[in-house]
This record gives sequence, C-alpha cells and structure tokens, in this order.
Amino acid sequence: MSVWVTEEVMRWGLRLCSRRSLWQQRSFLETTSIKDKSFPSQQLAHIWGTRQNQAFLDRSLVSSVRFYSQSSIHNADLEEKEQHLLPPLADSLLPAKIQSDATASRQIQRHSPFMEHLQRCDSPSDVLDLTYQYSLTARQVQNCLTHIWDITKKMSDEQLRYELQLMFEHPAFDRLLQMAMKKMGHMSTDSMAYSLLSMVKLGVPQSSLVVQTFLRTCQENLNGFDEKGLSILASSLEHMEDSTNVVALKEGMRLVFEAHLPRFKNVTSLQTMMRLLGKDASLDLKLKLEANALSMIDQFSLPNTHYMLFTMATIGFYSRPLLDVCSKTIKENLQGIPFTRLLKVLQSCKALYYRDFELLTGISDYVASTTDIWTNKQMVFFLFMFENLAFCPTALMEAFADRVIANPDALTRKNLLCVLKVYASLNYDLQHQRQQFLDSLSQALDFYLPKMSAFGLLKAVYHLCLMGHFPSAPLEQLLQSSTLEKFKTTAPRFLPSQESMFQTVNLCLRLERPPLPQPLTVPPSVLGDPGPRSLSVNPLLLKGLQSMLGDQADTMLQEMVVVENVYLIDGVITKPLPNHTSVTEASSCAGEERSPAESSQRIAVICTPHSGFCYGTSNPIGHLAVKIRHLKILGYNPVLVRKQELQSVAKEKRTDFLRRHVFPDHQRSDTQPKVEQPGS
Repeated sequence: MSVWVTEEVMRWGLRLCSRRSLWQQRSFLETTSIKDKSFPSQQLAHIWGTRQNQAFLDRSLVSSVRFYSQSSIHNADLEEKEQHLLPPLADSLLPAKIQSDATASRQIQRHSPFMEHLQRCDSPSDVLDLTYQYSLTARQVQNCLTHIWDITKKMSDEQLRYELQLMFEHPAFDRLLQMAMKKMGHMSTDSMAYSLLSMVKLGVPQSSLVVQTFLRTCQENLNGFDEKGLSILASSLEHMEDSTNVVALKEGMRLVFEAHLPRFKNVTSLQTMMRLLGKDASLDLKLKLEANALSMIDQFSLPNTHYMLFTMATIGFYSRPLLDVCSKTIKENLQGIPFTRLLKVLQSCKALYYRDFELLTGISDYVASTTDIWTNKQMVFFLFMFENLAFCPTALMEAFADRVIANPDALTRKNLLCVLKVYASLNYDLQHQRQQFLDSLSQALDFYLPKMSAFGLLKAVYHLCLMGHFPSAPLEQLLQSSTLEKFKTTAPRFLPSQESMFQTVNLCLRLERPPLPQPLTVPPSVLGDPGPRSLSVNPLLLKGLQSMLGDQADTMLQEMVVVENVYLIDGVITKPLPNHTSVTEASSCAGEERSPAESSQRIAVICTPHSGFCYGTSNPIGHLAVKIRHLKILGYNPVLVRKQELQSVAKEKRTDFLRRHVFPDHQRSDTQPKVEQPGS
C-alpha cells in the first residue's frame, strides 16, 4: 500500500510541476503570435486522445480513470457530501440554440456563494481552481462544465488554443470529470444533457470513459427526458461521430420523439430534433414534422426562419409550404442579414432544388445596393452560388462589373477564375460595358499568367472563349508547345473535361476567326475524339415536326443533323426564300463555308431542357448559348423548344404549338388583319 501511495504522490507531483510550468508562461503566451490560429475542439480531442483507444466500457466507475489516458487512480477526495441541488444555470451561460427557461431560479443563484464565485471566473483554469474550494453537488458539477464552455466560446482562436491546453493539463479537470461520472445518478436529465454537450464542445475525446458513460446513462433514462432535454441531447449527438452508444441513443431518441411529437411546442427544439432524425426519417414522420412546424408558424422569428431553411437542407426535407413561408419572411427582412446567413440561404435553396424568383432577385438587388459593405471575396461567393442555381442576378452582375472595371488588380487569382466562370456560364449581356469589362478581366489575367498552372490557364481561356473574347497573351501561352506538353500527364478522370474545353477553344477559333497577331490553332493531340455529347433526339418533337410539315411540298425536314462534328440538331427545316438576292449578298459577306443555300433558309429546331436557360427567363446559358452563336455563324436560324413545355402540351395541340415556335412570323401575319379592324 505504501508503494502505491508513493507512486501516486510522485505522479501528482509531476502533474503539478507540468501545470506550474504552463501557468508561468501564461502571461507571455497570451501576447505571443501563434501561426496556427485554427485549433478547433476536435483537434484537441485528437491530440489528447491518442492514449485512450483501448476498450473502456468494461471499467467500473469505482476505479475511475483519467479521461484520455485511462490510468487507474482512486481518490478519497471524491467522497463528498451531497448538497441541495442548485437551480438551472442562467440563460447567458447556455448554448446559443438552447435557451434556459429558469428565470426565477437566477434570483436564488445570486445568493449562492459558489455561483457568485463561478460567475467571476473568466478562464477554465479559474473554474477548475474553484472546484478545490467546494464539495460540489451534481448541479454544481454541471454548472462548472457549462461555464467553462461558455467562457471558451468568447475567446479568440489563439487564446482558446492556450486556455484549452491549460485546462487539459490541469489536475482538477480529471477530478471534475470523475465527479461528473460519480454524480451522474443524482443529475436531472437536463443537467446530464448539458454536461454531455459541454464535454463534447470542449473536445473531451468521444471514445473516453466519461463521454461513453454519459451516453449510456442518457440512453437508460431516455424516457425521463422532456422536450428541452431531448433538444440539448440532440445538439450533443449532432457533433459526434457514430459509435455503438451514439447510434443506440439516436435510435432511442427517434422513437421517443415520434411518440411525443405533438407535445413539441418550441420551434428551436423541433428543429434540433429534425436534424437528429436526418435524411433516413420515414415519409410519414416527415409529414408529421411538416404539420407540427406549420402549426408553429406564428412563433417563427427571423433566426427561426433561417434555421428552419438550413435544417430542411441538412436533412433533405422538401416542404413547399414551409419553404414558401421561410422565403417570404427572408424577403421582407433582407436588410441587416449577415453574409454567412445570406450565403447559407442560397446554399440551402441549391441543396433543396428550391428557387423562388422574388427571393433570389431580392438578394441580388440587396447585395448590389450595398456593395460598400461587401468584399470582393464575398461578392464572388454570392455570384458563384447564383450560378449554381442557374439564376442570373442582373443587378449584382452589373454592380460587380463596375467594381472590376474600376479596379481589376484587386481580383485574386482564385476570384478571377470564379468570375470568368460565372459570367461565361450565365451569358449575361453587359451591353455598353461588355468590352470594357472583358478588357479588365484580360488585364487581371495577364498579371497572373506567369503564376498560373496549365489547367488553370485552360479554364480561363475556355471561359473567355465562351464569352466570345479572345485576348492574345493567354491564348499564345496556352498553345505554346511547352504548355501543351504539361497536359500529357493529366489524370484519366480529368481527361474528358480537358478535351472538351480544348474542343470548344478550337471551334471558337475556327468559326469566329478572331483578329489575332498570329494565327493560332489547337493541335489534334489534345482534342481527343470530338463528337456530339448525345446522339438522342426527342421523338415527340420529330413527330410534331413531321405532322406540321406534312402538307408543305416545298419544305424539307432533316432529322438528327450533326454540325461540325460537335453540335447535334434535332431537326433542320429547309425552306425556300422569297428573296434570293438578299440571301446571296448576306452569304457572300459571311463566307462560302458558313453560308446556307442561296435560295433557302435553314431552321435548326433544338429541343432543350429547362436547365439550358437562366431560371425564370428564356436566356440560354453555357454550352447552349455558344451552340446558338455558332449555328448562326454557320447560317442556321436556331429555334429552341423547351422539352417540358412540349411534353405538357396535349397531342392534338402539339402541331399548333410547334408552328407558333418555328414560324412565329407566319402567326403574326395571320393575326394581323384581326388586330387592325376597319374604323378602329
């Protein structure tokens, strides 16, 4: 026994020496710059959890263990006397998403010497030092853990890194966790949940004995948890990786939640539980969630609205009524919404495939009208998200173009590539600003050319070509033999994308013939096997065109026409022109290679999905926009028929529907006499 005591004393002495060494450096380290400013709690869990990978649940609570090393210790100091449980912790100390309703209990806490001392603690070490002065009750143990977490939430990254290091080395932290396990049986369900949440947030390793014991005990007492306790517990599990106890507890909470769903009357608690249920919840349960959430619409604050939208995106829960309610509230309160929330609104809309034209327009107009408060990086993020939604934010694109024209050098290389992609994809016409904007982008690109990778240069040139702009410097650098040589080592998974971009650049150079200092061509070695991306055509369109042209002997229909070995046209209608002279003159100007037959016009009918257009408009985007531009150069008159509209038209009306699209001039001439009535 004396040997055991000697070893124990030596071990505690070493710990205290280590602790004193760290504390002596505290004033110095608080003013020292630390290169690695990112030190989340999960990293701490990894660093201090390397020695606790052995099995833990088979250990007894009597032989308590250090939370990360699991070396056996037994302290007589842990045998404290139970005191009366203190009231719940004050609201200001709770997580942001979980507010305490114990307003009255705060009056009692003010008269508690322990709580008064605890409130004055402004570092984890202060709290741990305080635990030596009191024989803690179960509620006080929970208060200590929660207060430590509340303190760390307000710290900078550097301070947090150092304070957590001190906390993990402090001998009282082990003692506090051991007391938490010992007092667990005397904790209320709320205290149990708060303690677990605090430990998880502070980075106590999730596979440690204390965390796993709390998980197991929560599971055993699950029927005793109310709405608030379940919400706190769900917040804890949301940040934990799956393990045997985590999965079992989640499953138990699903059953309890489903059984008591009608009792949930708090919006935040409902949303937290929805996140816990996740994407695997049954359709029947999701419908119940929708009904319950809709019954609380009057309680929705603006943060509740944001969080409901984020929650639905997280769990893949598409509810049009809820989305419309959230969208309406956000539209009416755009002023003052911070960048991160606005961006998450757009990300959630993307995740849910939900697009509200008024909401997206409102966000675009709001950002464009407040450009002074946004950085280039933030505005580029907005543009990128709008492009992902296939929505053209007109006001924002014009405002950002003005900023680029005023100061093109302010664009970083990454932002420049993103801007090129967005403006090329959305095919927005800046009209009188177009050339000035493109020249500004070219100026910024020229600055980064020496530092740009071969693939980055290809993407930049490709997007410029999509916009019909051909600056010589990046083109010449891309098509140099030294640059082209680098593309031979491209990984197979990137090869199709690379070849497709080179094919587009090659086609643009060949068909649009830009004025360059020297002729440039793309070598066949990087083009791969050119060809149309798809050889399938819409059968409804072809049948409709055949029916429409059946009684016109002078009109010819060609099906599945491939142009330039790249572009597939569903149907080409060749029709005689009444005026041969004008066509001949136009053809000679355009060039023999690209001109149609002198005595006829060619109408290229293309069936296109909604994804080929900007949302809410008839403006083609991306490859479709380039395809139309090139078909016009080649002498075709492109006519776009939306696939969804064609399918929605009744069979007997399909011919008239196509005739209105293919021959709109004829329709206008037929209706003209009816409009201009004599004597009107």
